[in-house]
Amino acid sequence: MSFKSIVRELKEMRDGIGSLSRRSAESKHWHSRVKSHVVPDVTLNPLEPVQQGQWAHLPPELLLDIIRRVEESETSWPARTVVVSCASVCKSWRAVTKEIVNTPEQCGRLTFPISLKQPGPRDSPIQCFIRRNRETSTYLLYFGLVPSENGTDKLLLAAKKIRRATGIDFVISLVANDFSRSSNTYVGKLRSNFLGTKFTVYDSQSPHEAGVQPNGRSSKRFHSKQVSPRVSAGNYTVGTIAYELNVLRTRGPRRMNCTMNSIPVSAILEGGTAPTPTSLPQIVDEQFLLSPSLKGKAPIIDLSSTSLSELPVQSQGPVEPLVLKNKAPRWHEQLQCWCLNFKGRVTVASVKNFQLVAAVDPSHNLSTAEQEKVILQFGKIGKDIFTMDYRYPLSAFQAFAICLSSFDTKPACE
Repeated sequence: MSFKSIVRELKEMRDGIGSLSRRSAESKHWHSRVKSHVVPDVTLNPLEPVQQGQWAHLPPELLLDIIRRVEESETSWPARTVVVSCASVCKSWRAVTKEIVNTPEQCGRLTFPISLKQPGPRDSPIQCFIRRNRETSTYLLYFGLVPSENGTDKLLLAAKKIRRATGIDFVISLVANDFSRSSNTYVGKLRSNFLGTKFTVYDSQSPHEAGVQPNGRSSKRFHSKQVSPRVSAGNYTVGTIAYELNVLRTRGPRRMNCTMNSIPVSAILEGGTAPTPTSLPQIVDEQFLLSPSLKGKAPIIDLSSTSLSELPVQSQGPVEPLVLKNKAPRWHEQLQCWCLNFKGRVTVASVKNFQLVAAVDPSHNLSTAEQEKVILQFGKIGKDIFTMDYRYPLSAFQAFAICLSSFDTKPACE
C-alpha cells in the first residue's frame, strides 16, 4: 500500500469518526450546541477529547517514517493538505507531524497557520499574489506565482479596509468572511494616520513569545482560561511604515521606510536570528466569557517606544530594530520612466510598485550583496492583481501588512 493510499484511508477514517461523534453529540446534547469558529488548516481543538483509533498504536519508528515521507513528497498546495490531515488523525500523529514539519525559514514551505507568523526562507523568496476586490474593500493573499485558472489557489490571509474618522484600518484575518477583532481568526491589523503617510502594524500575539517567562504577564494573556476565544488576545505594535512627504511635487516613486520593532537588526547579520513564534494564541472553550465591559477591547502593547530593550529576551542591553527602505529605481531614458528589476514578477507600471532592502549603518559591516538583497517586493501584474514576494526575516503577515499600506491613497506623497 502506497503512502498516499494510507493517508487517504486515514482521512476517510477521520471523517467517519467525526461524523459519528457529531451524531452522538447531537442526540445527547442538542440543547447545548454552540457556534464553532473554524480556522483553516487547524488541527482538532486541543480541549476536545481525541478518539484514539487503531492508527494511534503504530510503532513510533514506522509512524515517523510514514509522516516524514509524506511531508517530503507533498511540497506544494493543494497536495500539502495531506500533511495537515496527518496532524488531524490523533494526538500521537499530531505530535510527530509538528516535530517533522519545519519552519518556512528552514524548509521554504507554508503548512500550518503559525507559518504565516514565522520568518520566510533565507535563500529564495516565497512567492504570493494579492487579489483586490474594490466592491467589498477586501484584499486576499494567496500562495502561488499567479492566479490559477481553476480557482484552487491556497488562501493565506485576508484583509478588509475599514474607514475611520481619523484614518484607515486594515483588519487582517485567516479567513475571508470574518474580520471581527473578537474572532479567533483575527491575526492583526494595520492602522494609518489621517494623511495616510504613517502606518502602524499590530500583531494579535507577541512575536517574542518564546522569550517570555511562563509566569510573565504576556504568558498569562495567552494561556489563561479566563480569556474567551472570541476576544482578541492583544494588539502588539510590531512595526511602523512611514511615507515621505513630497512637498515640492517632484516626479518620482514613493519613498518609504519600515521600522520593524519586533525584529532586531542583528537578525540579518551573520549568525543572527529573527523571532519565531511556535504557536498561535491558545483557543479555549467558549464557556469562559469575558466581562461585558471589556468586550471587543484589546490591550495595546507598544514595542516601539522602548525598542526591544524591555522585552524579556535572552540578550542584554538595548536592541536596534531592523529598518527597511525602498530600493532606489533608475531613470530609463528611452522609456522615460523610473524602473526596477522585478525579474519578471511585475509587468504593469504603477506608483504602488516597490522593493524593500535593509537600511543598515556602516558600522555593522554588512556586505554589499546583503545590502542589495531584496527582502520584500510588491507590484502590479493585472487589474486588481498584485504579486508579493518576501523572504527572511519578514513573515507573511508582516509582508502583507506592509503591502496593504501601498493600497491607501497618498496625495501628499506623490
